[in-house]
Amino acid sequence: MDAIPGCNNPDLERAIPCSYAPFPDEEPQPEIPTNRRRPMKVFISAFTAVFFLALFAVLLGNQRSETPEADGVGSSSSKILKPVSRGVAQGVSEKAFRLFSGDEDGYSWTNAMLSWQRTEFHFQPEKNWMNDPNGPIFYKGWYHLFYQYNPDSALWGNITWGHAVSRDLIHWLHLPLAMVPDRWYDINGVWTGSATILPNGTILMLYTGSTNDSVQVQNLAYPADPSDPLLLHWVKDPSNPVLVPPPGIGLKDFRDPTTAWLSPEDDWRITIGSKVNTTGISLVYRTKDFRSYELLPGVLHAVPGTGMWECIDFYPVSTTEENGLDTSVNGPGVKHVLKASLDDDKNDYYALGTYDQQSNTWTPDNPEEDVGIGLRYDYGKFYASKTFYDQNKQRRILWGWIGETDSEIADTNKGWSSLQNIPREVVFDNKTGSNILQWPVEEVESLRISSQEFSKVKVDAGSIVPLDIDETTQLDITAEFEIEKEALEGTNGTDVGYNCINSGGAAGRGALGPFGLLVFAHHSLSEKTPVYFYLAKGTDGNVKTFFCSDESSSSEANDVGKVVYGSTVPVLDGEKLSMRLLVDHSIVESFAQGGRTVITSRVYPTKAIYGLARLFLFNNATGASITASLKIWKMNSASIKPYSDQ
Repeated sequence: MDAIPGCNNPDLERAIPCSYAPFPDEEPQPEIPTNRRRPMKVFISAFTAVFFLALFAVLLGNQRSETPEADGVGSSSSKILKPVSRGVAQGVSEKAFRLFSGDEDGYSWTNAMLSWQRTEFHFQPEKNWMNDPNGPIFYKGWYHLFYQYNPDSALWGNITWGHAVSRDLIHWLHLPLAMVPDRWYDINGVWTGSATILPNGTILMLYTGSTNDSVQVQNLAYPADPSDPLLLHWVKDPSNPVLVPPPGIGLKDFRDPTTAWLSPEDDWRITIGSKVNTTGISLVYRTKDFRSYELLPGVLHAVPGTGMWECIDFYPVSTTEENGLDTSVNGPGVKHVLKASLDDDKNDYYALGTYDQQSNTWTPDNPEEDVGIGLRYDYGKFYASKTFYDQNKQRRILWGWIGETDSEIADTNKGWSSLQNIPREVVFDNKTGSNILQWPVEEVESLRISSQEFSKVKVDAGSIVPLDIDETTQLDITAEFEIEKEALEGTNGTDVGYNCINSGGAAGRGALGPFGLLVFAHHSLSEKTPVYFYLAKGTDGNVKTFFCSDESSSSEANDVGKVVYGSTVPVLDGEKLSMRLLVDHSIVESFAQGGRTVITSRVYPTKAIYGLARLFLFNNATGASITASLKIWKMNSASIKPYSDQ
């Protein structure tokens, strides 16, 4: 008989059963416009390529922030303070960027600047703190999103479940709080959980509660009135807590139950994240009634050195069809995605693999890209994600928490913190066979107002080209790039060590990159956020493509995170380089090659706001010109408001 997976790990044996002419320097401070969708128009003058190169290289190089510190925060003009921690002492994640939360002042933000930061078509509460998405479902014609929420403050604490509904995943109605911390087993927080819809339509919600002794336990809740399509009222089961940490598991290392799946033995199974020493693990329980549970031997999966696994997700994807699959589906033509949010580095990692229902184990297709050491959903600011199967359109939808990267003082002054990504449809990438694809749900296209096209725009090496778009803070952009073939073939391989994070960002010039778009760019380029490709040709002649987003010159403020994000992206023979950007005030969601690599950035300009924000093509390569074709839609604002009977 084969050994129980994971039991060859000593940690588990002890715990688990078995350059251009600038515009004038001074412009008036923008006032908050009455209608944010119609900011002022600014004339863009002609540019010359000679000046593009000199100025652009200088600006990109001189305005880079210092290398981020270990906690991911870096700025040339800020001092990193270490204020009193929140969240970790209770066993959950906290805001990673908390500069100037002590007795030192940060940047002098104006009300106009702070008001501009609020998004117009991304979901966020009317005010206060938000984090993890919880229990998303489609029920009786409505999409439901629950989320971690502090009803009293823009900082983490007093965690309850906020609740909103939508017909289309874009326009939302805020509903009353779904669950509040009012029992001994969740008095310190109604934390993250997942919904399971039984074959008879019954909805069951499992969630983590933090007890009066700060022990993490699992609890059961369900709608008080299943006939109510809005699910306004919820009942906590009298048998709670239904699960407590098993022997060998830390009292604060046991959280975030997944959606349940039906096994061949006709029982339901869930997995819960934990760790043993530094080994991240996923425990599996089975149940018939969601009140009594049995811990199965071994673990679903374990990866040494990855630390605490929270917000685990586990679901099937079809290798033969483009539709999504119900969580219980398995068999031929199916792979399973195992995803964990790593508490140690606050990133979401996933891997594709095979789920053996008999042994209750999951095996990665590529051990070198296992959970926590390989692929990520998103290489930017994205965490604590959750998928659900949308039976309405037979698709799997991904939600994620997009946190702030500014100071807590700024959050308090704004009165809110965090948002959710535009929901993404997830499918298996049949072309590569080695990754998933993420793409914004089709419904977001309903917000497109008008479009402009730019066909085959040539951008010479070391130049910038302005795009005559008068409103650039709410956009949906698709762009294709072709690099000069002769330059590509004639370049000698020297970029073997390139990576997005440590190779100088958009200022790090090579023969074949970087090139792409400058969003949230001031006319002087004193503020800009490049989103770009970089082609690195090795000594063997092979070309590796990188997709990156550089925040190092995104803001003149000294109390915001300014990091360079990104990773490689697979590009197959015959494919053009392509990207899609969703731009919405302080957030940019960037998708490369149809969603093979995704980056979410939070950006806090002080000048490039309202009508002063502009859009440019740029090519900072030294040895190749590129040709770009774009279609750019202005985006309307989504309706996100409180629900009323009227």
